[in-house]
Amino acid sequence: MFDTVVIATDGSASGRRAVTVALDMARRFDATLHALYVVDESDVEASPAAVRDELRAALEDAGREALAAVRGEADREIRTAVREGKPVAEICGYAREVDADVVATGTRGRHGEHSFLLGSVAEGVVRRSPTPVLTVRQLDPDEEPLTRPR
Repeated sequence: MFDTVVIATDGSASGRRAVTVALDMARRFDATLHALYVVDESDVEASPAAVRDELRAALEDAGREALAAVRGEADREIRTAVREGKPVAEICGYAREVDADVVATGTRGRHGEHSFLLGSVAEGVVRRSPTPVLTVRQLDPDEEPLTRPR
């Protein structure tokens, strides 16, 4: 049913929980795994010109760290990519490129609670993705954490 799973991550708590759920899904369906981090070009372009290159490098480093964390949790080979652009377009484009069966993402990202039900990137991916999207919400502090079945 799911042969190719794409995990769109930004390293946030919501994103980390989505990673756990997506890895479990991939394991259950013996799916190929891809993890993607997008450097938001609007963050870079909104910064002063004198620091853009440094900011871009810092965001790329953050992306590599987020992807390394995904790789560290995976029990199988995982293909990773860091892209720069508009996150929704990059995630949807990547899903098309790898012929994904599902895209997994957190509902809240680095930018926090700026949309009522879904973060703006998650909402955009849900609306524009060529494939089904699994959105995984971050748990409230009082809720039990998700654990992997053994």
